[in-house]
Amino acid sequence: MSRIGEMPVPVPAGVDVMIDGSVVTVKGPKGELTREFHSEMTIILDDGSVTVDRPNDERFFKALHGLTRALINNMVIGVTEGYSKTLEIQGTGYRAELQGQNLVMSLGFSHPVVVEPPHGIEFEANPRASTVTVRGYDKELVGRIAAEIRAWRPVEPYLGKGIRYQGEVVRRKAGKTGQAI
Repeated sequence: MSRIGEMPVPVPAGVDVMIDGSVVTVKGPKGELTREFHSEMTIILDDGSVTVDRPNDERFFKALHGLTRALINNMVIGVTEGYSKTLEIQGTGYRAELQGQNLVMSLGFSHPVVVEPPHGIEFEANPRASTVTVRGYDKELVGRIAAEIRAWRPVEPYLGKGIRYQGEVVRRKAGKTGQAI
């Protein structure tokens, strides 16, 4: 029995869920998300909640049961509340600022790094605190864009310079301790 898959997904007021076979569309105040799920999974909308049923108890369908329910729940939360990830930039001369909608970062390269937000994503930069916040209604897209920004300058273990997620713990290494002979 899938504990996650058995739980119904509550649909709050102001959110429209449309099910067309295996395609689920969720519209809310922040935006609209559409996703196609496995055709064997049965998705039912009734009395302000969405439930997911699986065809049998095979291992594959048990895993798919919980996944389908979690993805639908993420869609509903995304169009109502939205998602955000905060990145911290640490290092001498490393900073980020907004120019229009674009995020422009100085990361020690000979050129500034410009990141253009895709549809549904917005950036918020605080240069004084060296933080960048990625906001959007699609959880998957927010995480991917945050990971792409972090990939420009991952944290190095000796000095701790680079871009990290807020609250990320970086294991520091000791530097060379050789003596002059």
